[in-house]
Amino acid sequence: MLLARAGHDVAVVDRSAVVGDPVSTHSVARGGVVALARWGLLDAVLASGAPPVREVRFRSADLDLTRPIKDRCGVDLLVAPRRYALDSVLRDAAVAAGARLTTGVTATGIRRDRTGRVIGITARTAGGEPVEIRARHVVGADGVRSRTAAWFGAPTVESFVADTATFYFYVGAVPWRGHEFHVAPDAFAGVFLTHGGEGCVWLCRPTPALDPVRHAGAARAAALLDQLTAVAPDLAERVRGGLITSPVRGAAGLPDHVRRPAGPGWALVGDAGYHRDPITGHGITDAFRDAELLATALGHALHDPAAEREALGGYRDRRDAALRETFDLTRALAAFPAPDCFLELQKQLADALDREAELLASSRTDPAATAA
Repeated sequence: MLLARAGHDVAVVDRSAVVGDPVSTHSVARGGVVALARWGLLDAVLASGAPPVREVRFRSADLDLTRPIKDRCGVDLLVAPRRYALDSVLRDAAVAAGARLTTGVTATGIRRDRTGRVIGITARTAGGEPVEIRARHVVGADGVRSRTAAWFGAPTVESFVADTATFYFYVGAVPWRGHEFHVAPDAFAGVFLTHGGEGCVWLCRPTPALDPVRHAGAARAAALLDQLTAVAPDLAERVRGGLITSPVRGAAGLPDHVRRPAGPGWALVGDAGYHRDPITGHGITDAFRDAELLATALGHALHDPAAEREALGGYRDRRDAALRETFDLTRALAAFPAPDCFLELQKQLADALDREAELLASSRTDPAATAA
């Protein structure tokens, strides 16, 4: 969307013709809401039925605090749109900006010239017919298990192991007022208010503690509710009084790594280039921020090919600086320190997210770098 708005020729290739609902607790941090507002998309997200979140509740054994969402950086709300809704808004905005969307096509590899520069992709249609698309730059935005990262040979420059798991289900018929966060020993649970007035009710714990949920088969919802009863009884009681409307979804042992995000003719964005444990709930905002940083860098590179190396190096440096604090806090939180320390780290995270929102509010994708 950002590149197409700047006048560049953009081809988007997606295997699926239908916008799906990937595993995601889909809360958008303040910085991501700022980005949506600046791009002119926040109204469309709200119009999709995603309710504006005006308050956040924090609860532990010694704390029960509800705070309003203050007006900062031009936004006074949070949102947690289901991914099928958010991704549809983003896809439609890209097409409206002039990007050419091709669906039902699966990328199978990349093409390089004699110097090793990436010059396009190979792909196949649903019917098995080969397709080749040439491009001055190929951007991999294919998630944490990115195949394009492997094709590019993008090295991992930093990583750590967090043996954590996150599981969630959707609960309706409860008067959820906003987002909630519940802290207990070796547990972090909560609610994100989403479409239809439902709550995405989630639980993060060390993976062994959630083995009863992982291996419960058809009884996973009951197992997750039992876990919530043990660590967040107030939340569990409201879930029991409501209606669980979905199967349990989630993941365990997701990687925490930073990959080199760019090279000659290629770049990575979002989870493909950087992924951290979902305990900090920051993936969508990471993706928005890095998309804007990369769009600006590619705009300069396309306008002046001689500046490509400097532009993509700038993207790497700015992305790495932007992710640093959240990545380090993720590492600390994923170790599940004692609840008082966990809450202090959450306060540090909140401060970091406010600073990031201020930075994103002042950012501008350069529209002057028009396509050559």
